[in-house]
Amino acid sequence: MSGYSARLALILFGSLLAATACNAKAGTAAAVPAPAVDAQRAATPGRQTVVVAGGCFWGIQAVFQHVKGVISATSGYAGGSAKTAEYEVVSTGETGHAESVQIVYDPSQITYGELLRIFFSVAHDPTQLNRQGPDEGTQYRSVIFYGSDEQKRIADAYIAQLNQAKVFPRSIVTQVVPLQAFYPAEAYHQNYAALHPNQPYIVYNDAPKVEHLRQEFPDLYTGK
Repeated sequence: MSGYSARLALILFGSLLAATACNAKAGTAAAVPAPAVDAQRAATPGRQTVVVAGGCFWGIQAVFQHVKGVISATSGYAGGSAKTAEYEVVSTGETGHAESVQIVYDPSQITYGELLRIFFSVAHDPTQLNRQGPDEGTQYRSVIFYGSDEQKRIADAYIAQLNQAKVFPRSIVTQVVPLQAFYPAEAYHQNYAALHPNQPYIVYNDAPKVEHLRQEFPDLYTGK
């Protein structure tokens, strides 16, 4: 069975996934605090980029498409080579790629640290190793791909802060690694949650994440 077919096969027993739907909120021991170390809010509009991975990219993309200050969120692959940046190949778990999302944002509207807070709070469970909910494999690992020394410094400091505060019942396993390249995923993966809102996988695994975003970060949520 192909990787895409295997994922869609989960739809056949979608009702069984409700109990294991991946969302970080269910795994937290306390509210996820704001980062103590963060970039300053820019004085003028601009564009900056962050790439993160944390399970199926459908849900990560859906969350950040509803965040104020985010200009675009694109599903894709990072961590491997260009020649293996194809869904069916990435699904083998042997390419080094993780299903990732490239987030382009306006730093005058939202900071890098605020994006990471959403990533850890509602986008995924950062304590699960090589899996999220019903999806398992290295392609579903939790990663922050940094593009600058400042991004690395903020990400490392935030993970240390959350671990020290014991926000989660288990240690965070999120990798912080340099971004070598980001490869957009196939067209049929883009905006998947928005285009298939009634699909059981989306209903049970991804829609709750967007709802948690709305509830926990009302000032940053946009219904676009």
